[in-house]
Amino acid sequence: MLRKISFTLIGVLIVSCFAVPYLLLQSVETWHGSFLFWTLVGVSVIVLNMLATAGFKDDDQ
Repeated sequence: MLRKISFTLIGVLIVSCFAVPYLLLQSVETWHGSFLFWTLVGVSVIVLNMLATAGFKDDDQ
């Protein structure tokens, strides 16, 4: 269940990576807002990927 939720949240974050900078931060003249947002989303995706793949087991052993 945690894996499905993690992948769903990753999908939402990917969509927000396009929507937030181009819709909500459109009036901001500098790139700092978008850069900070994309940095935070990148860290969030890394954490969600770690949660989603935590249950994977190595079949070779």
